[in-house]
Amino acid sequence: MYVHARSSELRDLHQIKKMDLVNCGQEASELFRVQSHLYKHLFSFIDSMSLGCAIQLGIPDIIHSHGQPMTLPQLVSKLHIDPKKTMCVHRLMRLLSHSGFFTKTTTVHEDGEEEEEAYALTPSSRLVLKDDRTSLSPFVVAMLDPALINPWYSLGDWFRGSELTPFAKENGMGLWDYCNQNPEYGDTFNEAMASDSRFMRLVVKEYKPIFEGLGSLVDVGGGTGTMARIISEAFPHIKCTVYDLPHVVANLPETSNLNYVGGDMFQYIPPADAILFKWIMHDWNDEDCVNILKRCKETITSKGYKEGNKVIIIDVVINEEKDDEDTTKAKLLFDTVLMVLLPGKERTEKEWEKLFLEAGFSRYKIVASYGMKSLIEVYP
Repeated sequence: MYVHARSSELRDLHQIKKMDLVNCGQEASELFRVQSHLYKHLFSFIDSMSLGCAIQLGIPDIIHSHGQPMTLPQLVSKLHIDPKKTMCVHRLMRLLSHSGFFTKTTTVHEDGEEEEEAYALTPSSRLVLKDDRTSLSPFVVAMLDPALINPWYSLGDWFRGSELTPFAKENGMGLWDYCNQNPEYGDTFNEAMASDSRFMRLVVKEYKPIFEGLGSLVDVGGGTGTMARIISEAFPHIKCTVYDLPHVVANLPETSNLNYVGGDMFQYIPPADAILFKWIMHDWNDEDCVNILKRCKETITSKGYKEGNKVIIIDVVINEEKDDEDTTKAKLLFDTVLMVLLPGKERTEKEWEKLFLEAGFSRYKIVASYGMKSLIEVYP
């Protein structure tokens, strides 16, 4: 009996040790998985910097001009760089291919036998072709400028301090003053916003009823007028006005139904049937947005008011329940960008509704959502 009991105890002990080893293995596996997750996000800035490098070198345009998948030696020869850096180009392209900016295919070498790896564009890299009408390369360049990147280093100190934004803490002034005092970057920033606005051709074309009944429209904060020009060309009967700071709209070419007016939206907004804000409201805090919206309500309900006068807002609406993962992540990232650069934020539908009601509007409608942005109509 003693021997049998002792043998049973040994078996139990062996089983416990075996289970401990299994648990230890599972725990170690999970620990290393979490470590990979942490490292992935720690170094995710390399994705954007690598994309910026590819645009700087002109890689997407070179591959596009080649007209077919391009081998590494072909790409290096067109880049006019030291051949010793060929393997570095390979490593850059390997990362960008993994991130979805290029695809890797196999092409047959000139001798007809040896196969070589070749790179082709993807829909994402086509978005940064410099000569394309919908190119976002100016947006990438503007967002990766050191003036916008360096404030992230002081984010922790900013939380403990009293400065309005990390950008102001780093640069000694707000973003708009910086653009004004550094005209070269100001032009870069305006071109970035214009590159985003060019996508609005698709929206204007698909949602014509929003604009068809209007006789006049003011694009507040419309920059150099890309959005207003799209609307004025699609709807010649609409008198479009771009309203922005005087130095932004000075000496810009006008047309028969497109003009530019300089001013301050916190002081005055020109009268019109519709007031348009494309990616403007998210730059400002709630109090400022309510004040701007109150001024809009006064404008569209003043003398000559017509049924259907409204405010049109094209901006982000955060919806973590309905949006896909990429869209949600892009919105949340952009919200944090705003926290660093400006006093504004991205908003949920409830937060938008609160602004509209506080400003005295009676109703609103989210007409459509596409990508990061939604199109909202707000009525008195």
